[in-house]
Amino acid sequence: ARAAALAGRSLTPFTAELGGNAADILFADADLDTAIGTVISAFVFNSGQFCMAGPRLLVERPIYEVVLGILADAVPQVPFGDISDPATVIGPLASRGQLEKVAGIVDRARAAGARVVTGGERVDLGGGFYYAPTVLADLDPAAEAVVEEIFGPVLTVQPFDTEDEAVALANGTRYGLASGIQTSDLARAHRVAARLQAGITWVNGWAILDPAIPFGGVKASGWGREGGPEAMASYQRSHSIVIGLGTEDPR
Repeated sequence: ARAAALAGRSLTPFTAELGGNAADILFADADLDTAIGTVISAFVFNSGQFCMAGPRLLVERPIYEVVLGILADAVPQVPFGDISDPATVIGPLASRGQLEKVAGIVDRARAAGARVVTGGERVDLGGGFYYAPTVLADLDPAAEAVVEEIFGPVLTVQPFDTEDEAVALANGTRYGLASGIQTSDLARAHRVAARLQAGITWVNGWAILDPAIPFGGVKASGWGREGGPEAMASYQRSHSIVIGLGTEDPR
């Protein structure tokens, strides 16, 4: 809002790609092995410190506990530590302040009754601001850890029973940058994606980008688009030149 106000003083158009709090919807008919790999990559890449991370997982209820069990086993196996080691996948957070923010959100969620499936603690590796990759379950849909951008290696997991409920949960945040759907039913993917309040929806994948694909957010996630013809248009100004040939009726 402040950026828009500053630009508005001189009527300067601008593109803003802001924060996100993306939800990934996992249906029971998805290929679980592939889907779980996608889910983990989406929330641990760069320690969750990127705008299109996937920190929210919505799981169809029949496979909810199964998915939590898989995550409990798989997440601690992701290489964690010194980012100078080529094998490391999850490194430190950017600053002490960010570490305190992430730890505070998780601590408050735990105090409110959330289940810590794995992680949930700081890790002392002798330098750097490390927080263990964390999975939280059984949260209130209005919980801070669910509705706010955490910007850390934290995944919240919520169950749903119907497509309507999944869409309502996915849209239940002020952000709208990215979203995901994991399913083997392409008709369902189209049906659900059309209802998601997000600038982009990935089906059976995550963070798939191409310069030809417009990328940007809705709601509090930004204004305008990067990529695609929309991005080119934002750098251009149309100018119509009309030449009279002396034969037209000026009326």
